[in-house]
Amino acid sequence: MPAVLVTRAMVDEAMNALQGHCDLDVYTGPPEAIGRDEFLKRAKDKDGLLTMVSDRVDAELLDAAGPQLKIVANHAVGYDNIDVAECTRRGILVANTPDVLTEATADLAWSLILACVRRVAEGDRFLRTGTPWIWGPKMMLGHDLYGRTLGIVGHGRIGQATARRATGFGMRVIHNSRSGGVSFDTLIAESDVVSIHAPLTPETRHLFNANVFRQMKPTAVLVNTARGPLVDEAALASALRAGEIFAAGLDVFEREPEVEKSLLDLDNVTLLPHLGSATAETRAAMGLFAVENLLNGVTGKRPRGLVNPEVIDS
Repeated sequence: MPAVLVTRAMVDEAMNALQGHCDLDVYTGPPEAIGRDEFLKRAKDKDGLLTMVSDRVDAELLDAAGPQLKIVANHAVGYDNIDVAECTRRGILVANTPDVLTEATADLAWSLILACVRRVAEGDRFLRTGTPWIWGPKMMLGHDLYGRTLGIVGHGRIGQATARRATGFGMRVIHNSRSGGVSFDTLIAESDVVSIHAPLTPETRHLFNANVFRQMKPTAVLVNTARGPLVDEAALASALRAGEIFAAGLDVFEREPEVEKSLLDLDNVTLLPHLGSATAETRAAMGLFAVENLLNGVTGKRPRGLVNPEVIDS
């Protein structure tokens, strides 16, 4: 049977789907995430790797795995943790899990939008301190969504799903992407809420920086459920502290799992530990999709979530 490494235990449905189909090596810690040295050691002689978004797959790792490696199946829709070009050069398949997490991630984006606009997390923290209070007309004022503009940066599956939800709030929607829409400068200037759904590339790293924050409305909200490095977190903290934008909601971080320390003491930022796809139904679907990709790859079949088809088609 093919030898495979799973770098983190998945939900039961996915783990059960692997049983009896491969010689299975599952990293279970501690710590929770597989360390680099352990990853290099346990990848050796494997036919397939099922990786998490926090696992870096580069030339060093591929060298350690050996020439028999056939596939890297990522348990995520994003795959910026994998050197796809290097895998392609070596004839190694790379696969991801698109579609199945679209709706859950869009829901989470809206959770952050509402939390920021209406100061939900701030209000919760306030009450938990036990501070005496009484309702007042000017207490903890947020902003309306109805009639405002939602700007979507990156108009793929998740961006479009997030945009669809704006209809129920009576919002105008504009977008900026490689396929069209308004210019980035127009979106930044006109949006009351900016939701990031772009992939991480060298061009999009720190797309949101100090200069961009100065161009946004002082009442604007920024939400990021895509990839952390799209936002310069230190610059974001400065902009929030200075009142250049109203609030921000982050589900992903520049140096994940580390969070920029200057964000932690700000009431106008809502922080979540990468919960975009964190529903029982979605994580089961992702795990099963990743397992399907892995087993297809190690048995010579075409994975459904294949990222580099040129390995097969060339």
